[in-house]
Amino acid sequence: MTARRALALTMGDPAGIGPEITALAWQRLRHTGPVFVALADPDMLAQFAPIRVVDWFDATGFADAVPVLPMRLAAPCIAGQPDERNAPAVIASIEAAVRLATSGQAAGVVTNPISKAVLLDAGFAHPGHTEFLAALTGVSGQEIMMLACPELRVVPVTVHVSLRRALNVLNTEAIVAAARTTHAALRRDFAIAEPRLAIAGLNPHAGEAGHLGDEEALIIAPAIARLRALGIDATGPYPPDTMFTALARPRYDAAICQYHDQALIPLKTLDMCGGVNITLGLPIVRTSPDHGTAFDIAGQNTASPESLIAALHMAATIAANRAL
Repeated sequence: MTARRALALTMGDPAGIGPEITALAWQRLRHTGPVFVALADPDMLAQFAPIRVVDWFDATGFADAVPVLPMRLAAPCIAGQPDERNAPAVIASIEAAVRLATSGQAAGVVTNPISKAVLLDAGFAHPGHTEFLAALTGVSGQEIMMLACPELRVVPVTVHVSLRRALNVLNTEAIVAAARTTHAALRRDFAIAEPRLAIAGLNPHAGEAGHLGDEEALIIAPAIARLRALGIDATGPYPPDTMFTALARPRYDAAICQYHDQALIPLKTLDMCGGVNITLGLPIVRTSPDHGTAFDIAGQNTASPESLIAALHMAATIAANRAL
C-alpha cells in the first residue's frame, strides 16, 4: 500500500460529522486498508484520532496515525455550528484532492459531506459537490451521479433542481446521455461485461398507456429505442412503484431514474448506512458517503462511519478496475 495509491479524503464541513467518521473509518481500516490521506485541519482531526502531519501526499505509517495534509480553518470550529468563514478551507480541500488525483498521486478522491447552504452563502458558485468536481476536471455537463449499495445502483437523470424544474428539463437526450455514461462506467469501473439498464417511467403506472401522462411515450420510450440501437441493453419504461422490489432488482445492473428522489429514496431505504455516492463521467475516481453533514448529531459520538467506509472501499475497487 504505497502513498501513490492512497486515496485523498477531503474534510467536508468541519462542524459536521466528517471528523468523527474519518477517525472511525481509520480505526476500522488502519491494518487492512484502503489507506487514505486526510486533507483537513490537523487540530480539528486530532480531537478524534492520532494524526501525523505530512508535507506531501504520504500515507506511510497509516496503521499508527491518520496522515493529514494540512488545510487550516480560518475560524474556531464548534460541532454542529457551521461557520461560513471556514468555507474557503472546505473548498481548498476539494481542490487539492482533485489535483492529487488528476496528477496520479492519489488513486481517487473520497469526499466527506459538505453543507451546500453554507458554501452557497459564502459565494460558492456550484449547486453541489458533483458539479464542482466536474468543473475542476474540465468536464462540466458530463457528470452523472450514481448511488450504489450491494442491492441496488441508481442514476437520476435530473439531480439538484426542484421537482417542477426537473419535469420541465427532462428530455430524451438527457436520458440517453445519462444511460450511456452509466453503461460505460458499469463496464469500466464495475467490470460488468454486458450491463443491463432498467429505465424508470415518470408517471404512476408508467403513464398507464397515456392515461396518466404521455412522457413515457414522447420522451422515455424514444430514449430507450436510441439506446438499444447503440447496442445497450436498456429496457422499460417500468412503473417506478414496482421496479425496486426484491423480485425486480436482480433483472438489471442499474436503474436510470427521472428525478432525484425517485432514485435516492429506494436506495437509502434499502441501505442508508452502506450507500455510496459515485460521480460518473469524471477522469478521476470520486466517491462519497450517501448522507449529509448531520449537524444535529455532530460531536455526540453517535455517527456511523459505515457509508464512509463503503465509499473508501468503492473508490479503491474502482481505481483497481480502471488500472486493469
